[in-house]
Amino acid sequence: MKISRRTIVGALGAASMLAFGTSAMAQDYPTKRITIIVPYSAGGATDILARQVADGLSKVLDETVTVENRPGAGATLGTTQAANARPDGYTLFMGQVSSHGIAPAVYKNLQYDPVADFAPIKLLMSIPNVMVVNKDSPFQTAGEFLEAAKAEGKTFGSSGVGSSIHLSGEMFKSRTGANMTHVPFRGSGEAVPALLAGDVDVMFDNLPSAMPHIESGALRALAVTTPERSPKLDGVPTLDELDIPELDGFAARSWFGLLAPSGTDAAVIATLSEALDQVIASEAFVNFADTRGADIEGGSPEEFSAFIASELASWKTVVDDAGVTVE
Repeated sequence: MKISRRTIVGALGAASMLAFGTSAMAQDYPTKRITIIVPYSAGGATDILARQVADGLSKVLDETVTVENRPGAGATLGTTQAANARPDGYTLFMGQVSSHGIAPAVYKNLQYDPVADFAPIKLLMSIPNVMVVNKDSPFQTAGEFLEAAKAEGKTFGSSGVGSSIHLSGEMFKSRTGANMTHVPFRGSGEAVPALLAGDVDVMFDNLPSAMPHIESGALRALAVTTPERSPKLDGVPTLDELDIPELDGFAARSWFGLLAPSGTDAAVIATLSEALDQVIASEAFVNFADTRGADIEGGSPEEFSAFIASELASWKTVVDDAGVTVE
């Protein structure tokens, strides 16, 4: 089909007006309520963090920021809705290790692209997982547990198939050749009591979930799964620092970051990134992270994008080695 010069000129003019309008919008942003989509029910770790961030952004931007819970389909429903939202800066998404690390490797028919459909804004914080056994377990170290698992086989519990808790265990298993059987539960609320009761041998739980039981003495921490020790468990070694060659470089953690739909104006992303720098540096947020044993991250949108790429590659390797799939 032949395209006339008039059509080309008109299209260029429309594009120029659109660019001008977008730029003007970015300069005035925000002018109305901002919504952060959370792909889980209210009350969970992602939701609680999102509300903390929403409160901080409301103060910095002088505009209302609210949280909208859209759970379902292993958190992929809300993630897909966020990916398809209008890219105007008024719908944001609280991403995590599941949505932008694990799920793309686990789910065969994912309805969103974690890279193409999102514009990263800020990596907010990360939480270690901790290898724990109950107080009556004979194992005092991760090395002792590994030796027994290789010799006679052990079970490890998790909050569900495809969770960071599950795949931390799978990473440990695939790296060491341990004979370990996965026992999934419907959330940490079921998995931790099973560990306390001795129904499973070990768990690679999120630190905030395990910490009260570690402090009470009901659970014994053998190691943390991050490259650095946790300030909350300074006396507990990392798996990486143990004298076990197969575990050199072991790194698995839960993390959270704010994203926008792809196509969101770069100036809007910059405004939000700068606002989030103020939020995560605030006393309220520092205290919030500290009580949960979390590490505050930060960095630029570009650094967050590179981090997501590395997480996608890392978890794909773990998932492929473990043969984990969810329809």
